[in-house]
Amino acid sequence: MKLTFLGAAHEVTGSCALLEVCGKHLLIDCGMEQGADIYENCDLPILPADIDAIFLTHAHIDHSGKIPAMVAAGYDGVIYSTEATHSLCNIMLRDSAHIQEFEAEWRNRKAKRSGAPEYVPPYTMADAVKAIESFEPYPYDKEFTPFDGITVKFVDAGHLLGSASICIDFNENGVSKTIVFSGDIGNINRPLIRDPQPPTKADYVVVESTYGDRLHGERPDYISQLSGILQRTFDRGGNVVIPSFAVGRTQELLYLIRTIKDAGLIKGHDDFPVYVDSPLAVEATNIYKGDLAGYYDKETLALLGEGINPIHFRSLKLSVTADDSKLINADEEPKVILSASGMCEAGRIRHHLKHNLWRAESTVLFVGYQSEGTIGRKLLDGAPNVKIFNEEIEVHAEICNLDGISGHADKDMLLGWLKGLSPAKVFVNHGEDATCDSFAKSITETLGFDAIAPYSGDVYDLATGECIEKGAIVRIQKKQPTKRANAVYERLLSAGRRLMALITRSKGGANKDLAKFADQINQLCDKFER
Repeated sequence: MKLTFLGAAHEVTGSCALLEVCGKHLLIDCGMEQGADIYENCDLPILPADIDAIFLTHAHIDHSGKIPAMVAAGYDGVIYSTEATHSLCNIMLRDSAHIQEFEAEWRNRKAKRSGAPEYVPPYTMADAVKAIESFEPYPYDKEFTPFDGITVKFVDAGHLLGSASICIDFNENGVSKTIVFSGDIGNINRPLIRDPQPPTKADYVVVESTYGDRLHGERPDYISQLSGILQRTFDRGGNVVIPSFAVGRTQELLYLIRTIKDAGLIKGHDDFPVYVDSPLAVEATNIYKGDLAGYYDKETLALLGEGINPIHFRSLKLSVTADDSKLINADEEPKVILSASGMCEAGRIRHHLKHNLWRAESTVLFVGYQSEGTIGRKLLDGAPNVKIFNEEIEVHAEICNLDGISGHADKDMLLGWLKGLSPAKVFVNHGEDATCDSFAKSITETLGFDAIAPYSGDVYDLATGECIEKGAIVRIQKKQPTKRANAVYERLLSAGRRLMALITRSKGGANKDLAKFADQINQLCDKFER
């Protein structure tokens, strides 16, 4: 029984861990790295085809985004999640695949002009669709047995619609253990969804630490904060541009804005328009309007019982096409623009920043975590200018942060979540480099639990709790290889993945054909090893 850390070790994104119990290889999350990386992640130590199941905590791309790449490389097992996570992944993984294909098309147009080799995307829409079809969803708190000796349960993590902590009980050779993967633990008293529900027992816990070194402070009055920002910006004649994660945060803000409108809190701009400018956010908003009663809090259920749509109002405008998006900035009426991505690294938000950052009358309002190295973090840190579409844009707009609306639990909330579990060991991940170490220290000093922040490649024996293999701690050098060198190597990796997928599919073929295939591969290897 072993646990190997692969991603989000001393980093905030790219969550992934390999659990080996009862003769099975289980992957917990399979996320894409976003923003600036500090350390090189180790490779998956086995072939994707040898993974027996994937368990997904929630739909955010830094937890789910590489699942289609696993499928492209030969994984053909089940993906277990909650029902709401399955619904959200149905749009988010398709959206991610569309981005991958679009980038490949763009890069290959440039490659033809420059003579560079073809770029092959990590996965395609077909891979995403196959992944989505492989989901097997379960509701919260329902135990199921995917394999002999292994029982699993999803517990509400309160971070996103359908987000879960994963509780895995296993019995191997007469030894029973429970391991809990926290996923992302949510903040409390947020719109729409319930507060986190802590599990009741654990021998081992893998816990996130995004805000493990800070406190949110007293719960702020979101309505007053947001009303004040809207009022003064509209009075100046400006727009309120909100870089917002398309799934989760956008819908929470719509809930708050509907409340503000219903109470008539904005004077002189009663029917101000609100644009949701993200096809993904529009689709996600429609999912939030669906039949997901088991995932909402009491207040939301009460509104629904009265026939009130909690995230809809008359002046809400959903922008889907590129032409719809362009018209938003052509309209001079003060407005709210909700657009993705939440860290300003991609998507339509960059166009809205380009049109509004230089305007002193406008406001850019941040409502979520901004990773180091992102445009969002630079703006929050007071950058006088930022580069967008290779153009330097001076920052004259008011830059605000909506205090306390974070989707992540703070240090005290995380400690409170852990307190009732009394585990033998706590593994801290999904936090910035120094935060992982400091939160592990806080756990030991405050709760008395043995806590450590592993690095990518570290392997632990779950029978003893001891580290049996240390990963290589490799910092990513600031000076990166040239784009052409990267493209060539990526092409080689893609070819390798394609070859492994073909080998996997060849299992059960005629011995004569398999022997010939093996000889051809060995001849090719001999050629390049000389």
